[in-house]
Amino acid sequence: MENKLILIAEDDKISLQYILEILREEKARILIANTGKEAVEQCRLHPEIDLVLMDVKMPEMGGKEATRVIKALRPDLPVIAQTAYAFNEDRVSILNAGFDDYIAKPLRKEDLIALIKKYI
Repeated sequence: MENKLILIAEDDKISLQYILEILREEKARILIANTGKEAVEQCRLHPEIDLVLMDVKMPEMGGKEATRVIKALRPDLPVIAQTAYAFNEDRVSILNAGFDDYIAKPLRKEDLIALIKKYI
Protein backbone atom coordinates (compact mmCIF):
# COMPACT_ATOMS: atom_id res chain seq x y z
CA MET A 1 0.00 0.00 0.00
CA GLU A 2 3.07 2.21 0.31
CA ASN A 3 2.93 5.21 -2.05
CA LYS A 4 -0.47 4.20 -3.43
CA LEU A 5 -2.87 7.13 -3.78
CA ILE A 6 -6.15 6.50 -1.98
CA LEU A 7 -9.15 8.83 -2.07
CA ILE A 8 -11.16 8.79 1.15
CA ALA A 9 -14.71 10.06 0.61
CA GLU A 10 -16.12 10.51 4.12
CA ASP A 11 -18.19 13.27 5.72
CA ASP A 12 -17.90 12.06 9.33
CA LYS A 13 -14.82 13.64 10.92
CA ILE A 14 -14.28 10.87 13.49
CA SER A 15 -14.46 8.12 10.86
CA LEU A 16 -12.17 10.13 8.61
CA GLN A 17 -9.54 10.55 11.36
CA TYR A 18 -9.60 6.82 12.10
CA ILE A 19 -9.12 5.90 8.43
CA LEU A 20 -6.37 8.51 8.03
CA GLU A 21 -4.45 7.00 10.97
CA ILE A 22 -4.63 3.52 9.47
CA LEU A 23 -3.60 4.57 5.97
CA ARG A 24 -0.78 6.80 7.18
CA GLU A 25 0.66 3.84 9.12
CA GLU A 26 0.59 1.93 5.83
CA LYS A 27 2.40 4.84 4.12
CA ALA A 28 -0.35 5.44 1.58
CA ARG A 29 -0.73 8.83 -0.08
CA ILE A 30 -4.16 10.29 0.67
CA LEU A 31 -6.72 12.61 -0.88
CA ILE A 32 -9.90 13.58 0.97
CA ALA A 33 -13.42 14.36 -0.21
CA ASN A 34 -16.23 15.32 2.17
CA THR A 35 -19.07 14.80 -0.31
CA GLY A 36 -19.82 12.51 -3.23
CA LYS A 37 -19.57 15.50 -5.54
CA GLU A 38 -16.05 16.27 -4.26
CA ALA A 39 -15.08 12.60 -4.75
CA VAL A 40 -16.12 12.75 -8.41
CA GLU A 41 -14.16 15.97 -8.88
CA GLN A 42 -11.05 14.50 -7.22
CA CYS A 43 -11.24 11.51 -9.59
CA ARG A 44 -11.46 13.88 -12.56
CA LEU A 45 -8.50 15.94 -11.35
CA HIS A 46 -6.30 13.02 -10.25
CA PRO A 47 -6.18 10.15 -12.74
CA GLU A 48 -3.37 8.66 -10.64
CA ILE A 49 -5.78 7.63 -7.83
CA ASP A 50 -5.33 3.91 -7.14
CA LEU A 51 -8.45 3.26 -5.04
CA VAL A 52 -11.49 5.06 -3.61
CA LEU A 53 -12.87 4.35 -0.13
CA MET A 54 -16.41 5.76 -0.36
CA ASP A 55 -18.94 6.35 2.41
CA VAL A 56 -22.38 5.37 1.11
CA LYS A 57 -24.35 8.13 2.90
CA MET A 58 -22.95 11.60 2.17
CA PRO A 59 -24.28 15.10 1.53
CA GLU A 60 -24.73 16.72 -1.91
CA MET A 61 -24.30 13.46 -3.82
CA GLY A 62 -24.51 10.06 -2.14
CA GLY A 63 -21.83 7.43 -2.45
CA LYS A 64 -23.84 5.24 -4.82
CA GLU A 65 -24.45 8.06 -7.29
CA ALA A 66 -20.84 9.24 -7.03
CA THR A 67 -19.61 5.70 -7.68
CA ARG A 68 -21.74 5.42 -10.83
CA VAL A 69 -20.20 8.65 -12.15
CA ILE A 70 -16.65 7.61 -11.17
CA LYS A 71 -17.06 4.19 -12.81
CA ALA A 72 -18.27 5.90 -16.01
CA LEU A 73 -15.03 7.94 -15.97
CA ARG A 74 -12.71 5.16 -14.81
CA PRO A 75 -14.29 1.70 -15.02
CA ASP A 76 -11.19 -0.06 -13.67
CA LEU A 77 -10.73 2.14 -10.58
CA PRO A 78 -11.54 0.07 -7.46
CA VAL A 79 -14.23 1.70 -5.31
CA ILE A 80 -14.94 0.22 -1.88
CA ALA A 81 -18.12 1.18 -0.03
CA GLN A 82 -18.06 1.95 3.68
CA THR A 83 -21.47 1.39 5.16
CA ALA A 84 -23.19 1.03 8.50
CA TYR A 85 -25.91 -0.87 6.62
CA ALA A 86 -24.66 -4.41 6.02
CA PHE A 87 -27.90 -6.34 5.64
CA ASN A 88 -28.13 -8.65 2.64
CA GLU A 89 -30.41 -6.35 0.59
CA ASP A 90 -28.03 -3.45 1.28
CA ARG A 91 -25.08 -5.52 0.04
CA VAL A 92 -26.88 -6.28 -3.21
CA SER A 93 -27.79 -2.61 -3.66
CA ILE A 94 -24.19 -1.55 -3.00
CA LEU A 95 -22.70 -4.00 -5.48
CA ASN A 96 -25.36 -3.14 -8.08
CA ALA A 97 -24.36 0.54 -7.75
CA GLY A 98 -20.93 -0.34 -9.13
CA PHE A 99 -18.86 -0.68 -5.97
CA ASP A 100 -16.21 -3.37 -6.24
CA ASP A 101 -16.60 -4.36 -2.60
CA TYR A 102 -17.77 -3.04 0.76
CA ILE A 103 -16.75 -2.93 4.39
CA ALA A 104 -19.15 -2.57 7.32
CA LYS A 105 -18.80 0.17 9.92
CA PRO A 106 -17.41 0.25 12.50
CA LEU A 107 -14.28 -0.50 10.50
CA ARG A 108 -11.71 -2.90 11.89
CA LYS A 109 -8.14 -1.96 11.02
CA GLU A 110 -7.13 -5.47 9.93
CA ASP A 111 -10.21 -5.90 7.73
CA LEU A 112 -9.72 -2.53 6.05
CA ILE A 113 -6.05 -3.18 5.29
CA ALA A 114 -6.78 -6.67 3.92
CA LEU A 115 -9.60 -5.38 1.72
CA ILE A 116 -7.54 -2.53 0.27
CA LYS A 117 -4.59 -4.85 -0.40
CA LYS A 118 -6.95 -7.14 -2.30
CA TYR A 119 -7.39 -4.37 -4.90
CA ILE A 120 -4.05 -2.53 -5.02
